[in-house]
Order: sequence, then C-alpha cells, then structure tokens
Amino acid sequence: MNALVLAAEESGGLEFPSLSNLIEWKPIIDSIGLDKIGLTHVLSVIIPTIVFFLAAQQKGLVPSGIRTVAEGMIEFIENQIILPAIGADGLKYLPLLLSFFLFVFFGNITEVIPFFQMPANARMGGPVVIALIAWAMFISVGFKHNGFTYLKDIAWPPSVPLGLRWLVGLIELLSTFILRPFSHAVRLFANMLAGHILLVTFAVLSITVASGLMFLVLPFTFGGLVAFTAFEIFVSLIQAFVFTIIAAVYIGGALHPAH
Repeated sequence: MNALVLAAEESGGLEFPSLSNLIEWKPIIDSIGLDKIGLTHVLSVIIPTIVFFLAAQQKGLVPSGIRTVAEGMIEFIENQIILPAIGADGLKYLPLLLSFFLFVFFGNITEVIPFFQMPANARMGGPVVIALIAWAMFISVGFKHNGFTYLKDIAWPPSVPLGLRWLVGLIELLSTFILRPFSHAVRLFANMLAGHILLVTFAVLSITVASGLMFLVLPFTFGGLVAFTAFEIFVSLIQAFVFTIIAAVYIGGALHPAH
C-alpha cells in the first residue's frame, strides 16, 4: 500500500502499479527464499492441522468450542461435496477433500488480511501442485477400481458411433489426462488474481482522489473498495468450494466411469 501512495504522489495523478509489483514479494527469510506466498502456504497447512489437533483432544459426546468448528467443517464436506458428487462410497476420500478445501480457503483469505494482502493462490505454483495431486488421485482411483477398462473406455468409448469413436476418444484422452489439471489450476489462479487486481484498482483510485476537488468522489471509490473486499471474502470461500467439488467430481467419475 505504501508503494501505491508513493506512485500516486510522484506522478501527481492516477498511476497503477505494474503486474509484477502486485504479485512479487521480497523474501522474508533470505536464506531459504521464503516470501509472503510461501509463508501463506505454510500457514495454510499449519493452521488447519492445529485446529483439528486441538479438536481431537476434546472428549465427550457433545462437541464445544473448536471441536464444533472442526466437526462443522467435516459435515460440510460430507454433505455438500462428497455425497452429491461421489456418493456414500466417497466418504473414504474425506481427508483429501477436506485438506483441499482448507488449504485453498486459507490461501485465498489472506487477500483481505493486513500484512499479507495477497492471496497465495493468485500465484500459479500452489494451484498447480494441488491440481496435480487431484489429477494423480482420480487416475489412481480409476485404474484401481476399473483396471485397464478405465483407459479403454476413455480412449475408445463404447457408447459412441464407431465412425466417431476415434475422434471422441482422442478428445477424451486429452481432456482427462492433459487438460483437466491445467484447467483445474487456472480456474482458481485466474479468479484470485482478478480479485486481487480489482482490490488494488479501487485502492489506487481511493488514494489518488484523496486530495483536491477529486475528494468529492472518495466516498464512492472507498465504498467500492469496502464492497469488493467483502465480496472477495465470499469469493475466497466459493473458490475453495469449487476447487474441492471439481476434484470430487473427477474422483467420482473415475470411481463410477459408467455414469
């Protein structure tokens, strides 16, 4: 934010920072090259782990405090993602899908947290890693439960007319084994980067119009900044849900390829 103020003051008007200034950060720990993005990913693993560890320490049938939060997360993933996308036999994938949801959510929500002010998933590295994990999982599930038939039915779909089977099979092979992890990662990355740029845009506008006659429009630009900040909190949750349910749909499709 300080950089935005200096840019506006030096130019005497409206000046947007370059894209590299929005997504690149100096290392916090030079020796290991840990920057804000890396720190956010680390915290996205540590914080949910602590929450569930503390929840597991509580005894008794009636949950309270942090255990209520942990059990609520589990029930949400079960009822809103696994059962609709996979079915009851998908409950064994609960740990993986819950991990996806929490990792993505905590990596997104830092966009509106002071000091961070940057969603980790607005950089491609994190989304690519978890998208490849989801890709490896659904392919493993497909071969484990269906054997070679899983690949054969994709490459040579029996329900398609014989003359078109080779074309549809080629498209399905590319879609399933090449494009899925790419689109899975890009969907998350692009949405979070767009939201981050939007917030920076309104921040620059608010800073620029804070002096002179332009001050009259400050309530509108600042109001837009507040509104879009609230919207990005919602988007952080939705993108975590979307990423996780798509992973569940892929696993369900590999588990029940006939459907």
